[in-house]
Amino acid sequence: MSATALDGARVLITGASSGIGAATAKALAAAGATVGLVGRRQANLEAVAGECRRSSPDCTYWAVDLSDLEAAEELARDAWAHFGHLDVLINNAAVPKVRPIERLKFDDVEHAMRVNFFSPVRMTLAVLPAMLARGSGTIVNVASLGGRLGIGHEAAYTASKFALTGWSESMAMDLHGTGVRVRLIQPGAIDTDIWDRPGEEKALYFEGPKEPPSVVAEGILAAIGSDRFEHYLPDMKSVVEFKDSDIDGYIAMVATLSGANPSQSDQSDPSDQSEEKT
Repeated sequence: MSATALDGARVLITGASSGIGAATAKALAAAGATVGLVGRRQANLEAVAGECRRSSPDCTYWAVDLSDLEAAEELARDAWAHFGHLDVLINNAAVPKVRPIERLKFDDVEHAMRVNFFSPVRMTLAVLPAMLARGSGTIVNVASLGGRLGIGHEAAYTASKFALTGWSESMAMDLHGTGVRVRLIQPGAIDTDIWDRPGEEKALYFEGPKEPPSVVAEGILAAIGSDRFEHYLPDMKSVVEFKDSDIDGYIAMVATLSGANPSQSDQSDPSDQSEEKT
């Protein structure tokens, strides 16, 4: 599907209540696509959907907690039925888990995997047979630069994004030549609320600039019309290449940037605070 072919396309995007998802939904609608928005925050979804309807009147939304995997799968089937089919599924929803391994609990890891990895898997498998029967469709998985390199204090998050990256690569191989295409998006530091959600510690060492969500939104639309599998937005592939060339040096550098062993700090346990929002 070319970017110009988005006019009239039916697209489902998760994590659409803010940030990258909201920006992408609005860009898709402006390109003429009918968009189904998914997220947890209904008020936000209503606002974003209202903006989308200015360009594409049939856009709609579903307020769903994607950590409920049965609900995620049912939502994908419902969206297919509602629109008649889906041309594009964009798995964008994600939760952070910013805390060092000493304070990480299994429930933290499991929650990150359910939202960031298992829900994209369940939703993809729900619509894939129908896409294959039509001989067309595009699955867009929004991973992270953390899907190619480890990030200090974010083991649960990076594990989920590594999983999504590997899943996407293998899926692209298996679906080659079927008409169903896979596109993998690796955003870098983007200025969204994922950096500042309730219950999360602050990223302890990142002080660099953040790109606006529109950079990724524009890149996703371009990726849908591209022949390339993987897209770094912005282009930080050189960082991954450095890590691959000297993994020991990379680990030592990130450990130094992360500061002293956080288990010796006086920070409170963030797991006692309110949970994340998708």
